[in-house]
Amino acid sequence: MNRTQKTAWALLTQTLVFLGFFIFLFYEIAVLKKLFLSIHWVWALIFFVLVAGGFVFMFKKQSPKEVPSDERDKSIQARAMMAAFISCWVLLPAGCLVLRFVLGTGGSIETWLLTLVIFFILLITMLVYSVAILIQYGWREKGEQS
Repeated sequence: MNRTQKTAWALLTQTLVFLGFFIFLFYEIAVLKKLFLSIHWVWALIFFVLVAGGFVFMFKKQSPKEVPSDERDKSIQARAMMAAFISCWVLLPAGCLVLRFVLGTGGSIETWLLTLVIFFILLITMLVYSVAILIQYGWREKGEQS
């Protein structure tokens, strides 16, 4: 597994945990109307462990001959970045339209909700980037087999 795949797996794991955190946060604020701060320290600790573990996992070489990236990796990253860019440009107007239809033309939106929507779009974009990389490698550790 090369560095591009390791980065994609680490990013996928971190994005899914962050996504779970923000869904839980939205549920707390919007549905329960209260904020449990003690639980957020647990989420912060889990996220810190994932980020630190992800960096260790990404930069640890499996063999001394392992190269950081090659032309194929750069091509895969470019295609994954294009998929993420397109998903961002689809999700951003879609998120704005959903807010417009939910709130109407005369409604206003709270700052925390707008921030949450934009960050949610960012997380989905990062999820698309990671999955696009892993799909191009074939989801296996050794990459595509010809």
